[in-house]
Amino acid sequence: MYHLMQNIERYLLSCRELTAFCTCNGWIDETTLYYEIIERSDQEVIALVQFEEVLTQESGCGAGRVACQGRLRLLLDRYGQVYRAELL
Repeated sequence: MYHLMQNIERYLLSCRELTAFCTCNGWIDETTLYYEIIERSDQEVIALVQFEEVLTQESGCGAGRVACQGRLRLLLDRYGQVYRAELL
């Protein structure tokens, strides 16, 4: 299970799909990234993902932070590595 958790975290830190949960065209504060596995099978993991979006004045929303969250289906290969994410 620990190996799977490391794979998920490494994938989430580099995937573009998370930007779909941003609301004001800011960027993801990776230090606030949190996820929880909701469902799990050999082929996929359903995860609730949360993070803070960092905003700047140029974003149109004013400077600050916004809490963001969403659900992802993470598809696993036969070695337990995440190879794709789908928004839910």
